[in-house]
Amino acid sequence: MQEYFLEISKYVITICMAIYTFECFAVFRFSSEAQRKGNYTRQNILLFIIQVLAFANLFIVSGELEYLFLFAFVQVLLVSALVLVQMIYEKINRLLLNNMCLLLSIGFIMIARLSFQKAIKQYAIALFSFVIALFVPYLLTKITWLKKLAWLYAALGIGLLSVVLIIGEVTNGSKISFSIGGISFQPSEFVKIIFVFFLAGALWEDTSLKRVIITTAIAGIHVIVLVVSKDLGSALIFFVGFLFVVFISTRNYLYFLIGIAGGCAAAVCSYQIFDHVKVRVLAWQDPWNYIDNQGYQITQSLFAISSGSWFGSGLFRGSPGSIPYVEQDFMFSAICEELGVIFGICMILVCVSCFIIIMDISARLKDRFYQIVAYGIAIIYIFQIFLTVGGGIKFIPLTGVTLPFVSYGGSSVLTTMIMFFIIQGLFIKMQKEGEKHLVRKRKPRAKITKGSSKETQKGTGQ
Repeated sequence: MQEYFLEISKYVITICMAIYTFECFAVFRFSSEAQRKGNYTRQNILLFIIQVLAFANLFIVSGELEYLFLFAFVQVLLVSALVLVQMIYEKINRLLLNNMCLLLSIGFIMIARLSFQKAIKQYAIALFSFVIALFVPYLLTKITWLKKLAWLYAALGIGLLSVVLIIGEVTNGSKISFSIGGISFQPSEFVKIIFVFFLAGALWEDTSLKRVIITTAIAGIHVIVLVVSKDLGSALIFFVGFLFVVFISTRNYLYFLIGIAGGCAAAVCSYQIFDHVKVRVLAWQDPWNYIDNQGYQITQSLFAISSGSWFGSGLFRGSPGSIPYVEQDFMFSAICEELGVIFGICMILVCVSCFIIIMDISARLKDRFYQIVAYGIAIIYIFQIFLTVGGGIKFIPLTGVTLPFVSYGGSSVLTTMIMFFIIQGLFIKMQKEGEKHLVRKRKPRAKITKGSSKETQKGTGQ
């Protein structure tokens, strides 16, 4: 009986994920949040079904009650996110909230399957992150001077990255984190947000050549510090974020082309200078000839994706643990192996829908500063997904960056959640701006109507 349940649930999970993904794009047929309520409700039901079946699989195959306890705690977090956020902030974007919860739940499921102890840590970090991020929309709607702190953002970002360069711990040859009281921090994750605010503050009202040169120099310092720390994945994300923000701010194609040329030159230099870059490029070009050494990670990743087929082998029925650093760098491969390639593709499409939402909010914002902030967050988010998934499927060389919300890593979860709640705050601001605009349009009409009625009454009296 258990075998029948495990086999059937595998297909049901995939079908639920496919329908959830369809709803992500079906909502765009409607212009208002009120019209989308049915889509959101169906997504919440599908999210719950996926979790119930996945954690039931974990419990049945392992026989460990601890998975049921983790399931209960995960429900507390996700229900709190879905209900509490809507109670505090009425005008939120529910699709973005639903997608955040879905991606978090996928992360909990896969991390629990790979390492239960890491899943407990991830849950504690996600809970802490949620509490912190919950205040972000309120602060965004109350604080009005954020756009005046561009140079402070620059100094703070460079300072944090420099601290890691000086006292950071070496992980896989790179200085990317340091520990305080046994808790590890990866400042480059937090600096992503500060960096976007710096770019927006520097370029929202002044896009002259002088300002662009100054902004480029400061952004270059960020990237150089990351390169010296050998955190090349983050350096690439910062560079691409800078390049697109400058382009959208100036609409100057020459800047964009110069940036691409400079990026290509920097990539060639990195290949010549850093041995681990040569190793990753070698593994990307022909991993099969180096399957026992340099190409081991990528070949195991490709084996995992192919062995999972369309519907996956089922939780605990694959061997994603054979991929080194699978919880951080190869979660997409692990998902494809045990939950299926269809599930993995749908997850990517859910991330794409998040990108579309953020870009839509950016386009509709009237404040140029916040418009650039939203745009920068969208670019950094989707490019990080591209690097993670592209590296795992051998489309590009490995960069060692995490899959937002899904991969194991506290700094990544906290940063991405803050980014999503920044967008929620901007969505609330956008709707309030729209309401004020409607009020201004209605007031003159009310006065005319009132005056007209008085004139009519006078004319009647005569």
